[in-house]
Amino acid sequence: MKETLQELKKKIAKRKFYNKIFAFIGFISTTVGIILLAVLFIDLAIDGAQRISYKFFTSFPSRFPEEAGILSAWVGTCLVMIVTAAAAVPLGVGAGIYLEEYAKKNWFTNLIEININNLAGVPSIIYGLLALGLFVYFFNFGESVLTGGLALALLILPIVIMATREAIRAIPNSMREAAYALGATKWQTVKDHIIPYSIGGILTGIIIGMSRAIGETAPIITVGALTFIAFLPPSPIEPEFPFLNFKWLMAPFTVMPIQMFNWVSRPQQAFHLNAAAAGIVLLVMTLLMNALAIYIRYKFRKKIKW
Repeated sequence: MKETLQELKKKIAKRKFYNKIFAFIGFISTTVGIILLAVLFIDLAIDGAQRISYKFFTSFPSRFPEEAGILSAWVGTCLVMIVTAAAAVPLGVGAGIYLEEYAKKNWFTNLIEININNLAGVPSIIYGLLALGLFVYFFNFGESVLTGGLALALLILPIVIMATREAIRAIPNSMREAAYALGATKWQTVKDHIIPYSIGGILTGIIIGMSRAIGETAPIITVGALTFIAFLPPSPIEPEFPFLNFKWLMAPFTVMPIQMFNWVSRPQQAFHLNAAAAGIVLLVMTLLMNALAIYIRYKFRKKIKW
């Protein structure tokens, strides 16, 4: 008995030692990653901060680096993200809810799950080629904001679906059983209990998807986004009835990553500074998206009574 206890103590001590080693390695890895990210961000800020100005945001691209700006790029990015969110979020969340709450567990749904998991790892250029054949040539949407937004929507759709399903799976079955016991229907249970309690995880998936989409270049280039554009799409809002204008959906466009690539590919150092400044703006746009999603998630959680 004494030998058994001693062996058990040795095993426990050995495992604690391994846990400390693993924790140390994890801490070092995290620290190195954070330091490298901070160094890259500081280097980007040092190079690009001198170009950040009101004129930089309100000027079109130019062959003169001192006069060049990102007006068409940041406007195009915002419009493309609107289309991407409008297409991917309802479809992704709806598909996730259906597969997790309504679909029968059989070989067909298993096949769908496998394909969704595989699609999340497909290179982005493949989605660009798919969008080129489907939206540009088949539906004749052309090289437009609508095509770019739908291409990115295809890209992030598997991510949104998987995040929605994982968030719903985290809800205990006791909550569903309690709702059914009180006479709630399937839809009432999903609408009033499942979705509100899983909204945090769902929004996290949407954040991850949109953050990936805003920095993608390959699908946008494939569907024909312009590398140089000196005009804006038509305004979505009009001063007269019906106050909405959808002509901007079919307008040509460019986005921030393409504008940055265009400047980086030029030999002049001044254009490289413009690219660094555009990189800072893109990072800020991503952080603002994340902050908005976190704020919405906080508001939803505040309304939930545990």
